[in-house]
Amino acid sequence: MRNTLSALCDNFIENRDIIKATFGWESTYLYPVCAALFTDNQLKSDANKMKYCKDLLKRQVGLFSNFKGTGKLVMITMLAIDREPEQKLKNALEVYSALKKYFFTSQYLPLVSMIITNLAKPEHYVAIAERTRHIYELMKKDHPFLTSAEDSVFAALLAISDLTDEQIVKETKRCYDFLKPEFFSGNAVQSLSHVLTLCDGTAEDKCRRALTLFNDLKKKGYRYGTNYELATLGVLAMIPADRAAVINDIIEVDNFLSAQKGYRLFGINRKQRLMHAGMLVTSDYIDQSNNLTTSSAVSAAMSLIAAQQAAMCAVIASSSVAASSASSGGN
Repeated sequence: MRNTLSALCDNFIENRDIIKATFGWESTYLYPVCAALFTDNQLKSDANKMKYCKDLLKRQVGLFSNFKGTGKLVMITMLAIDREPEQKLKNALEVYSALKKYFFTSQYLPLVSMIITNLAKPEHYVAIAERTRHIYELMKKDHPFLTSAEDSVFAALLAISDLTDEQIVKETKRCYDFLKPEFFSGNAVQSLSHVLTLCDGTAEDKCRRALTLFNDLKKKGYRYGTNYELATLGVLAMIPADRAAVINDIIEVDNFLSAQKGYRLFGINRKQRLMHAGMLVTSDYIDQSNNLTTSSAVSAAMSLIAAQQAAMCAVIASSSVAASSASSGGN
């Protein structure tokens, strides 16, 4: 395994273990996601700062706020990553207030609020909140039975992008129509289509790259998940690198994870593990792209960062739902 990727994997496992030790009663689904957020930012988990952010959240939001829902650990992590968590939360609550004018409250709106504060300036918050709703309505018009509250995450990313409404509608539709015959879940294909829309290139080329990567991994005995995992497959497919090298990296990281506690028997399943491997490989390539100085390299890196953010939030949202369902089933 390459040195940079090996270091990233070690950091990921260390981050996961610190988070789990600090917040021992949270969902198993969420520990790797939160660890990946730290790892994406080239940071080590700070237990004391996370505890501080937990208290900050407790002080600043109401008892029944969605910031304290099933994704609370994600909110704490996003605050802890920031240099100024107090200002971060203040901004997120400002965005959240703007979004509530256009959306019913849900566990997804805090995620959307965090995304917008990560990628936009305060003076644009209100306009982006309004455009997020408009794009969400366009999604719902095309797919009324598939579009639900979780799609507000992708609507926000698309609202922040430089794409016009017409481009978003056409590109998403082309990707969806191309990919739907290949996968069973319409929801997953819609999420994948949104991620690919955020990336450069023609719809046909992007979809073929995603399908080729999926099939090449399958030929080697690695079946990528076809539910919420598909969003991260789209990010992997758009990495500006040789596909064989990307596949080799994914397999090496998956093999590494398979030997780690929590990924063995009765731990996280193989499809989720492969998705986590893909997320780590993506992070490594983004880090390398950020070290390049050509405009095309910078543009590619920014597209991947935006798409990775969308994919991560899809994972967070789906993990939160799974955790909530498991909890309800146990009562």
